[in-house]
Amino acid sequence: MEKLTSQEEEAMLHIWEIAPCFIRDILARYKDPKPPYTTLASIIKNLERKKYIKSKRIGNTYQYNPRINEHEYKRVFMNGVIQNYFENSYKEMVTFFAKEEKISAEDLKEILRLIEKGKE
Repeated sequence: MEKLTSQEEEAMLHIWEIAPCFIRDILARYKDPKPPYTTLASIIKNLERKKYIKSKRIGNTYQYNPRINEHEYKRVFMNGVIQNYFENSYKEMVTFFAKEEKISAEDLKEILRLIEKGKE
């Protein structure tokens, strides 16, 4: 799976939310300043080339659907982040965020509850 650029990721987030969709539907989801229609069309073509979305011709336009779901994308790329930046250790990642004060004690308690619940 090829990594997406930040522009491609933003477009994919919109596609996952509203699929099936047309470029005009995706463009309507953007906050101002919106990218030009032609720029978004290029981004969409790249997503199709990278096999993240598929198109279906309807009249004189195309309708787009994801080929990969959001959960799968997150799983693959988060595993890569853990592997590349945290020595393949989720403990190292959590420690990093705790030291940076990006995760609270309450968040950690909730994570522990989820882990314990998963063991049941």
